[in-house]
Amino acid sequence: MTRPVSHPLTNERLLTPLPDLLVDPVVRAALAEDLGRAGDITAAACVPASQRLAARFAARKAGRIAGLDCARLAIAAMDPTARFEVKIADGQDAPAGAVIAEVEADARALLSAERVALNLLGRLCGVATLTAQYVEAVEGTDARITCTRKTTPGLRALEKYAVRCGGGINHRYGLDDAILIKDNHIAACGGVAQALQRARAAAGHLVKIEIEVDTLAQLDEALLHDPDVVLLDNFSLDDMRLAVIRAKRRVVLEASGGVTLDSVCAIAETGVDVISSGALTHSAPVLDIGLDV
Repeated sequence: MTRPVSHPLTNERLLTPLPDLLVDPVVRAALAEDLGRAGDITAAACVPASQRLAARFAARKAGRIAGLDCARLAIAAMDPTARFEVKIADGQDAPAGAVIAEVEADARALLSAERVALNLLGRLCGVATLTAQYVEAVEGTDARITCTRKTTPGLRALEKYAVRCGGGINHRYGLDDAILIKDNHIAACGGVAQALQRARAAAGHLVKIEIEVDTLAQLDEALLHDPDVVLLDNFSLDDMRLAVIRAKRRVVLEASGGVTLDSVCAIAETGVDVISSGALTHSAPVLDIGLDV
């Protein structure tokens, strides 16, 4: 398993790897999809059964590394005797052309695992790289960058881990670990006050309550009922500044809606505490990584 590493953009915070128990089922499901009903008939036809190969995972473009355990486990699932050595760990930056890991394994196994390993590794490095760009863009402010639940089905834990590799923080993982009252909840309840009162009555003592507001008037109403977090949805920069003044640090303020690399610094400078962006996971380009024998 990859060792935890200090992260250059988060005050030397330790990055804890995901347990193999969580990663392995995702990797094996991807391998089963790829191997199909007959296994890798190309490798079986062309590669001698006794052959072994040494290869390198290399970054074709510069980026932040995340997901090396996916590559390691994909190869190990096909060849438990494989050797996998990390050269640039998760959470660290790799320049273009850099070798990030070396592997030695049964040739057929390595070739059969190659695409799954690269798909997951490239995807997670892409999320980490984009997150790192957002984090860098708000450097010098107090704002933190967080993801959302707009993740690839089945990959949420991995993609949220990649956000942490990029220096971001995680929003809630699912519907069960925090209360987030959105506009449709408010409409169904009949208003901000009613929604917050019901949430407060139902929440356990460890459950945070966040409410989404669309206007400063809704913010004022929400503040009367002491939520833990208020999400400012698609607020203008001027209204965000007013929201920070009105909240007076009584609640955590989260800005969301249409956040881009071009706009995130100006949003951070309004004084909000957290900026969330679904783009970190739903629009991150894959980092080009190759496996070179």
